[in-house]
Amino acid sequence: MAHDPGTVRPQPQLEGCGDISPSPNINPKDKDPEHAVPAPPIEDYPLSRIEQVYRRLDARILPAFWTLYFLASAIRSNIGIAQTMNRSDAHDLASVLHLSPRDTSTALALFYVSYVLFDLPSNLAMSALSPRAWMARIVIAVGVVGTCFAAVEQAWSLKLLRFLLGMVTAGMWPGMAYYLTLFYPPSRTGKRIGMYYTAAQVSAAVVGLVSAGFQKMDGVRGIVGFRWMFLVYGVVTIAVGVSLLWWLPERPLAPGEKREERRWWLRWLPRSPEALRGEDAVVHYHDLRRVYHARRWTLRDLELVLMDWRLWPLVLMYFGVVGVGIGTQLYGNVIISAINPNFTGIEISLLFAPIWMVRAFFFPLSPFSSSSLVTNPCGDGW
Repeated sequence: MAHDPGTVRPQPQLEGCGDISPSPNINPKDKDPEHAVPAPPIEDYPLSRIEQVYRRLDARILPAFWTLYFLASAIRSNIGIAQTMNRSDAHDLASVLHLSPRDTSTALALFYVSYVLFDLPSNLAMSALSPRAWMARIVIAVGVVGTCFAAVEQAWSLKLLRFLLGMVTAGMWPGMAYYLTLFYPPSRTGKRIGMYYTAAQVSAAVVGLVSAGFQKMDGVRGIVGFRWMFLVYGVVTIAVGVSLLWWLPERPLAPGEKREERRWWLRWLPRSPEALRGEDAVVHYHDLRRVYHARRWTLRDLELVLMDWRLWPLVLMYFGVVGVGIGTQLYGNVIISAINPNFTGIEISLLFAPIWMVRAFFFPLSPFSSSSLVTNPCGDGW
């Protein structure tokens, strides 16, 4: 049931929620009241209508996120399976590049060194620039660096590319979460994150299964199997990254608001169709006014986040979980080959995949459960 268009529903002030009710007559993004865009009065819509709007957003955003995360995860982790591909013919990664165990460990670790160093700057840049363009930039750069792995010849080039891969990948995971907050309230983001995060698990399984096929291509046109793998994944990722410029929408606009003139270095970007139009955009606006009237962050905001004691236990918890996952992803096939040295490269790849199939099956249960338990005291998802 909608309110009278001429009235404004009062917003209760709850502790910790802040002022979530901007003036109904002035858009807070406009500092000059004389040229301000009137903000529509708040209206209530049936839950079924709101769910319909979010399903349309899901259809636009989630397939793109799932695809890009699948490919980025594959490029990040396929170096692990390359360690055992065609080992019987001495065409595995270490044999071809004459790597010592220390070279391999250093190359694998350098990805995470650069990822940590550039993660925060990447996300700050994404929040200040076009999130759509920045996400596409990340994916295209990951594809370019991933393709270059097909040309590595020595240990130093492998280490350099792993460092560069971490640098260009930095900001992807938190950037995707940030992008979702532009379109969904926090009570809805957990389920969406779970949907596209399964791509990482499926990707690890597929890398194992498909690597068996790449091993069959060993020697085709004089190229060893793992180089074919790097090349194919890299080229496909570049193509997907370019498509994101049209696929992903820009941040939503309030009804009646027009996009600002793009700065000169962004004018070459193709325009992406709006995520929502007409009544869908109005319904979304009333359900998520916080996004439309967000204020710019400051260094003080960053300081408050880093000083929040609740952040650090979660960091330590995530550190442990991710550490086990990364170790399994990069060394799982090596462990399998050590258990039985008689396994062929193809057998190792096929045995590696079920680990991630099981994880992909059980992983979505957690975010779906947490989303159903989230309360919404502030009215807009905070």
